[in-house]
Amino acid sequence: MKRLIVSLFVFTAISLGQPDTSWTKTFGGSGYETAFSCQQTIDGGYIILGRTESYGNGDSDAWLIKTDSQGNEEWNHTYGGALFDIGISLDQTTDSGYVIVGWTTSYVNGYNDVWLIKTDTNGDTLWTKTFGGTNQENGWYVQQTTDGGYIITGYTGSYGWYGDVWLIKTDSNGDSLWTQTFDRNSNPDQQYYSSDRGYSVQQTGDGGYIISGEAYSFGNDSVFVWLIKTDSNGDSLWTKSYGGGTVYDDGMSVQQTDDDGYIIVTTSFGYADVWLIKTDSNGDSLWTKIYGGSGEEQGYSVQQTTDGGYIITGLTTSFGNGGGDVWLIKTDFDGIEEWNQTFGGNGWDKGSSVKQTTDGGYIITGYTNSYGNGVDVWLIKTDSESVVEIASTFNLPATYNIHQNYPNPFNPITTLRYDLPENGLVNVIIYDMLGREVKTLINQTQDAGYRSVIWDATNDYGKPVSAGIYLYQIQAGEYIQTKKMVLLK
Repeated sequence: MKRLIVSLFVFTAISLGQPDTSWTKTFGGSGYETAFSCQQTIDGGYIILGRTESYGNGDSDAWLIKTDSQGNEEWNHTYGGALFDIGISLDQTTDSGYVIVGWTTSYVNGYNDVWLIKTDTNGDTLWTKTFGGTNQENGWYVQQTTDGGYIITGYTGSYGWYGDVWLIKTDSNGDSLWTQTFDRNSNPDQQYYSSDRGYSVQQTGDGGYIISGEAYSFGNDSVFVWLIKTDSNGDSLWTKSYGGGTVYDDGMSVQQTDDDGYIIVTTSFGYADVWLIKTDSNGDSLWTKIYGGSGEEQGYSVQQTTDGGYIITGLTTSFGNGGGDVWLIKTDFDGIEEWNQTFGGNGWDKGSSVKQTTDGGYIITGYTNSYGNGVDVWLIKTDSESVVEIASTFNLPATYNIHQNYPNPFNPITTLRYDLPENGLVNVIIYDMLGREVKTLINQTQDAGYRSVIWDATNDYGKPVSAGIYLYQIQAGEYIQTKKMVLLK
C-alpha cells in the first residue's frame, strides 16, 4: 500500500510540474524560414537568429528578429547578398548589441566562409568579417569572451587536415588573434573522408575553452561525440570521445556546469534518441541518459537550470501530435526526467535552442510547419515549472551550501543558487570588494529546499552598478558563506 501511495504522489508532482505555454509567435513569409538561436535580452525581450528565404537579397539571408517581452516583433534585419547566407549562433554583447556567426557564399573568393557580424542594439551592422580559404568553412557557434573579443567554433576544409574542427579567437573588432584546428585522426591518406566539426563552444572558468562536436572514425566508419578542452590560447589540454561504434553521434551543445564538469546533448542516430552526457572536469563520463520512444528523437540544445538540473530541446516523432514536434525535457541534476512537453501540430516542428528566462520559465525557438505561412520561425515562451517546490519536501539538501553563480562572468543578469537543509531566516547580500553593501536580495524566512535568486546588477536604489568583482554572501542561522563573481560592461 505504501508503494502505491508514493507512486501516486510522484505522478501528481510530475503532472503539476509540466509548464504551461505562455504564448507562441510565428515569423515568416511565403518562403522557408527557420531559427537556430535565441536568448532573453537585457530589456526583458528576446532576440532570435536564423535564416529567411522570403526577405532580404538572395537565395537565403541571415535573419535577426527582436521582440518585446510578449514576443511581439520590434524590428528585424536581414544580412546577405545574392547567394546563400545564413546565421546560426548569436550572443548579446556588453554594449547591448549583438554578435552573429554563420557562413556566407555571397562575400567570399572560395566556396563559403565563416561569417562574423557585429551589430548595434538596433541590429544595424557595425562591421563584418569573413574567415576561410579556397574550400568550405562553416561557423556554428559564437560567444563574447571576458576580454571583449569573440570565440568561434565551426568547420574548416581549407586548413589542418581535410575537414577539421576550427577554433577562431578574435579581438573586439573581429580581427583574428589566433586560430586552431583539431583532427581526431590526422591521417593524410584519408583526408577526403574526414568529418570533424565543432558545433558549440564556451569559455570556461579557467579562461580556456570547451568545444563539443563530432569526429569521424576511419576504422569503423562511424561518428563520435567529441569533446575538446583547450587553454586560453586554444592549445588542446585533452580530448574525449563518446559513442560511435557503428552509429552516428554528434555533440550539438555543451555547457560548463556549476561543479566545473560539462553537460552535452547529442543527436544519437544509432539509438534514434536524445542522449545526455554528464562529465567531470576532465571529461570523464559520470553518467549518460537516453530519452525517447519508438520513433526518432533529436537533441539540439541543453542548459543547466537554476535548480541544478537541465533543460533540453529538440524534436520527437514518438510523442505529440504530428510527424515531428518540438520536445522540451526537464531533468534533475542526475539526468532523471522530471517532465517533458511537446509543442506542435500536424506538420513537422522542431526546437533548436532553449534558454531559461529570468522568471524561471523557458524560451524556445526553432521552426514550425504546422502554423504560420509554411515553414516559419517559431518562438515559444513557457511558464516556470512547479515540480521543484513539490519534490523538494521529499528530497531536502543535507547541508547548507551556496553555489557559484551562473553565468559568470555575466552582464547584466546572473542566478545565485543555494541549499537550505532546514527552515529559517535567510539573508543573501551583494557586497563590493571594499566590503560595502550593494544590494540585499533576500531577507526573509524560507522553507528548506533548493533555492535560487536572480541579481540584475543593480543596487538597493535600483541603479545599475559598475563593472568589476563583487561578493555574494548567504547567512542562514549560524551558517555564513561568501563567493566572488565578475560583472562585465
